[in-house]
Amino acid sequence: MAIKLAGIKRKEIYSPNHVTNDLAIILETAERLKELGYDVNLYDEEFIEKNDIEEDFIFSMAQGVNGILRLKEIAKNKKAIINTPESALNCHRISMINLIVKAEVPFPKSYIFKTDTKYFDSFLTFSQPKIWLKRGDVHAEHREDVLLVYSHDELTTTLKEFTKRGIKEAVLQEHLDGDTIKFYAVSDPQFFYWFYLNGKNHTKFDLEKLKEYSFKSAAALGLDIFGGDAIISPNGDVNIIDINDWPSFAPVREEAAKNIAHCINKKVQNYV
Repeated sequence: MAIKLAGIKRKEIYSPNHVTNDLAIILETAERLKELGYDVNLYDEEFIEKNDIEEDFIFSMAQGVNGILRLKEIAKNKKAIINTPESALNCHRISMINLIVKAEVPFPKSYIFKTDTKYFDSFLTFSQPKIWLKRGDVHAEHREDVLLVYSHDELTTTLKEFTKRGIKEAVLQEHLDGDTIKFYAVSDPQFFYWFYLNGKNHTKFDLEKLKEYSFKSAAALGLDIFGGDAIISPNGDVNIIDINDWPSFAPVREEAAKNIAHCINKKVQNYV
């Protein structure tokens, strides 16, 4: 009898501008798992918030707090979940920053604060005309959740909007000049793909350093399937600026799905 796997699709609100691509990667992964002999059922993130599932093995793209916490409850009676609920929660911005910094991975200077504070001036210690403002919980639900701000007034206005929307914590983060690189990765079997997201300099850098920092960050967060962004400075330094759980892998979906399926297969077989 084939082993049954449950795949949890991401709620659309957590796939801004990537709804189609996020759905495509989990569908492709499910097909590759079926080729490996598994019986695979897919569920919406909303479904698991209120319902149990019978499968013992789960692969999940859930990112909402309600879905993740419910998955933690479900996990008490299951054998394996990839990525784990704990690692998904670790990817929420403030937790991510704290864990990556603790792992001593190069990361932009960041300040975490309450959005309704009146004393955030003390955080503006950067000698630059612009600074990143980012919501402190999930990565983004709207384009306005991650903004490059250029003035005190712009910062104040945006924080008021955050407060109105119930966003209680935010991050001010230094802006790093350089080329932006996006990467996608799987832990085992190790898979890594990167490309320039923007930037015209295409400064030479140490690719092994990028891989080292990427996998070190993922290990600190507990991720098996992950992606992220890095900045290559004009002198070739590598800084991680973001890590996220199970991205779309859009430019390399077919190859990524095969590696993700093999990663899931290894985890399952370790239990079997």
